[in-house]
Amino acid sequence: MITKAMKQGLSFAFVMAFLVGCSSTDTKTDDADTGANGGGVTTGTADGGNLGSSDGSQDGMQDLETVIYFDFDQAVLQPDARTLLMAHAEQLRGSNASVRLEGHADERGSREYNMALGERRANAVRDFLVLQGVNRSNLEVISYGEERPLSLGSGESSWSKNRRVEIDY
Repeated sequence: MITKAMKQGLSFAFVMAFLVGCSSTDTKTDDADTGANGGGVTTGTADGGNLGSSDGSQDGMQDLETVIYFDFDQAVLQPDARTLLMAHAEQLRGSNASVRLEGHADERGSREYNMALGERRANAVRDFLVLQGVNRSNLEVISYGEERPLSLGSGESSWSKNRRVEIDY
């Protein structure tokens, strides 16, 4: 049963997430190919991302998708990514589980630019989880930029798989 206070809290969280997304600056540079767009944020399937409870056990925890994909040259969370992250936040609230948020980018752009973009993406995920009540000190942000591609190749089908944040428990 959803209480009035929970509805108000969720409404506040959505407004804050929207404002955070709207406050970002334009990240386009001459290094990046501005003509490609992945068409939205989708989520990937988890490869066993069980979450530990506050006592360290895995009992009662569900498997959740642990990969969030981003549009080209963007670090803005789309609604489906927020829904997934709310489920992660529900599992993490009050938990002592350590979580690493690994930001990635496709190969377009300079190495330095892609490191920064991967970090912005991971920070967007971290900030959203913190807004949902997850303890910030349990979240570690790291960027790999273009250095750890999920898919090798030079085309949109490969690039779209590399624009992601992986949630590692």
